[in-house]
Amino acid sequence: MAGIRDTIVSVIVVVAGATRGTGRGMAVALGAAGATVYCAGRSTRERRSEMNRPETIEETAELVSAAGGTGIAVPVDFLDPAQVAELAARVEREQGRLDVLVNDVWGGDHLWQWETPVWKQDQDDGLRLLRLAVDTHLVSARHLLPLLIRHEGGLVVEITDGTWEFNRTRYRGNVYYDLAKVSVNRLAFAWSHELRAYGGTAVAVTPGFLRSEAMLEGFGVTEENWREAKADGAWMVSETPAYAGRGVAALAQDPDRRRWSGSSVTSGELAEAYGITDVDGSRPQVWRYLDEVGEKGGDGSWENYR
Repeated sequence: MAGIRDTIVSVIVVVAGATRGTGRGMAVALGAAGATVYCAGRSTRERRSEMNRPETIEETAELVSAAGGTGIAVPVDFLDPAQVAELAARVEREQGRLDVLVNDVWGGDHLWQWETPVWKQDQDDGLRLLRLAVDTHLVSARHLLPLLIRHEGGLVVEITDGTWEFNRTRYRGNVYYDLAKVSVNRLAFAWSHELRAYGGTAVAVTPGFLRSEAMLEGFGVTEENWREAKADGAWMVSETPAYAGRGVAALAQDPDRRRWSGSSVTSGELAEAYGITDVDGSRPQVWRYLDEVGEKGGDGSWENYR
């Protein structure tokens, strides 16, 4: 099977939720491979989203261009079908095609509490979380997949937290969060069926313990001194947003990527399959660490999982 246009240079990408974290990592890694990346999200230099974070889509687009690609910032609220339809129309008008769609919209960090039963949760917050985490991905697919399927070989990547197998037997601490992350895994499975007739591929990808902008800030460290954070052993097996991004860039360039379609994989699994590393040369495997050490009482040597 041919890869996307034989090379990723001139490949057209939309990253839905490109403002920060994994979305930014995906956008930049695809840009580093030469892609044109539409960096879509709500936070701009003129207006912040309800997350009230300083990162912006303009910054992401600039990072994409600095990495060697072409970054294009587009303000989009993925709960507004009209805005997403306009994004699709713009991509069609300017590029005539779409090769890769990354669905990374989230924005629900402020809407849930760990280990809190449903009757103690604010229901409005919980339902808002589901809308942000699931409905946005459905709206994105509704309006962007018609453009992606015009050419054989399109790729859809759904970003979640925990693989299907990991989440299947574990409760993720909050019913709304749990349902959201299971649902996104299922969406990738659904898209794999709907894209099959068009030679398309859909994969759910979960990063590990992510050293996102917000996580670093929360621990009071930077990327330069992240090891100084007071955290458990899993933090020592954490990863940058670039790690999953590099995996997805490799996936997009794989002429045989359809073998992954319908699957739910970790950033570590992609790294092992494609021989890539995080920016420091390590290959973090936090999901194995959580299973083998955190739950099964292994020896706890985090060094064995990097």
